[in-house]
Amino acid sequence: MSDGNQITLARMQTGQSGKVVQIQGGGGLVNRLNALGIRPSKRVTKVSSMFMRGPVTIQVDRTQVAVGLGMAKKIIVELA
Repeated sequence: MSDGNQITLARMQTGQSGKVVQIQGGGGLVNRLNALGIRPSKRVTKVSSMFMRGPVTIQVDRTQVAVGLGMAKKIIVELA
């Protein structure tokens, strides 16, 4: 993550939005997130999360999706 405005989904603030630029994981993770509509170039908005634990809820298109904290740490987002 060399660019200053790229952070993991887990580190985003509630209400922040941005564009998914990279998923740092294997094919299984990429396929699972793809099925949820989370893929590079998609715009996402963080809806809620529990501090340092629990699922992270995001909005993709007009759907809310919850992903685990481990997954959220592997999704790189470029802030808008």
